[in-house]
Formats: sequence, C-alpha cells, structure tokens
Amino acid sequence: MMATGKVTLLSTGPGDLDLLTIRAAKALARADVLLLDDLANAQIATLAPNARVVRVGKRGGCKSTPQAFIQRLMRRYASKGLHVVRAKGGDALLFGRAGEEIADLRRAGIEVEIVNGISSGFAAAAGLGVSLTHREHCQGVTFVTAHLQDNSEPDWAALAATRTTLAIYMGMSRIEHVCARLGETLAASTPAAVVQWAGTADERRLLSRLGRLAADAAAAGFGSPAVILIGDAIGAAAAFALGAPAGAAQGDAETARRPLDAYAYAA
Repeated sequence: MMATGKVTLLSTGPGDLDLLTIRAAKALARADVLLLDDLANAQIATLAPNARVVRVGKRGGCKSTPQAFIQRLMRRYASKGLHVVRAKGGDALLFGRAGEEIADLRRAGIEVEIVNGISSGFAAAAGLGVSLTHREHCQGVTFVTAHLQDNSEPDWAALAATRTTLAIYMGMSRIEHVCARLGETLAASTPAAVVQWAGTADERRLLSRLGRLAADAAAAGFGSPAVILIGDAIGAAAAFALGAPAGAAQGDAETARRPLDAYAYAA
C-alpha cells in the first residue's frame, strides 16, 4: 500500500521573511513539494532547499491557477507519500480558501497541518502604529472581504453599525462604492486609511477620512494589494504620521493644509 504524505497549509505572512514563524521555517525545511502562492515572497523557496517548487498564483482580478487544480496537486503529491507545503500569503485561515482545501484533503484521508501567520490586516495596523481594538474607540475588529464569489457584496450598513474597526480586504477595485455605502451610516469624518504592500519594504500608507478616502487613494496612486482600515481607532495614527521621517510624501496644497485628512507616506 502506498504511503500517504501530508499537507501543511503554511502562512507566509505579509511578505517580509523576518515575519515567518519558527514553525513555518521548520516546515519549509522538511518540504518535499512547495506550492507557492503568488502573493507570497518568492524568496521563501530558499528556505525549502529540498523541495520541488510549483508556482500556483492566485490574485484577485488577474489570471489565476484554478482552485480545483491546486487541490488536485496537493492530493496527488501527498498520495505519493510526500510532504506538501502550500505556502499562502498572510494567514492561511483568513481569506485564503483554506476551508475548501482542508475539507478536500480530509475527504481524501490526507493529514493536514496548519501553520498560522501574520495577516496583512495586522501588518497594516503595525505600519500605522495603531491598535485595531483600542478600547477607547471600539469594542472589536471585523475582517471582511469586498470581493465575494457570487459577485454580491457584504451588508455594509450592518458592518458600519457594529462600530468596530473595519479591516477590508480585496476592496481597492471598488473602494469608491465601499466608502459610499459605509458613508450612509458612518460620518464622512470617520478616520480611514489604506496600506499597500503591508509588511514589506515597499509598504505605502495613506491616512484620510471616509468621505474622501477613495479620491485620496486614487490621487496618490494606491492600488492592490492593499488593506482598507476604517474606524475611530485609526485616528490614533495621526500622531505617528506627523512624526514620519523626512522625505515622506504629502499630497496637494489642500492636503498640506490639512495633514490629518490625507497624508501619504512610505515605510
């Protein structure tokens, strides 16, 4: 009887290899096959010296490797007795289709190991220097994707009514619509931010207000991949922004007169 291997769903974090856990590094060192996600740092392959590397890119709005094909690859290699590491950007359990993969592998009788990591939402908050759950401003944080499989959208009014910090993933392509819908419940002055390439050397941050966030993001050239953060807790980033290093880029003259309303700067 052919030996059955295992699959490790490995969280690669937001990009910087320094943010990988020790457990992740150990799993990579033991990997026979590395299925590398498009949003994961390609240099992760250097930590898996004995592994066959297969790129299985998945990125919103771009041509992607079909999910069913990725799952077939995992089953195929694991059924040969190999240790398959599925390297997923951010945290594997947050908007990474891990649920589909876990169910598929369990049905096939294949062992699944999960290695947690840092999601880009947390990396974005760290870059801004804020707590997503600051007790003076909110009672929690809500992670939500603006990109749904059936092309429907979340109940933005209900989300806004929670008064939690909103961490919105995959929302840049519809940021104007998202902000407009949230603006039906939240004040236009609600602190808001966009962090692009959070946790990497290319990280860019934009502080603004809900009522003008979409326009400011477009003017500053912000795009995917990025996390949108909205809520009173984000206002705590203002002092951090004003203390940004020399050379940080500010916007137009109006923005310069109102730095807390729109302030764009790099890591």
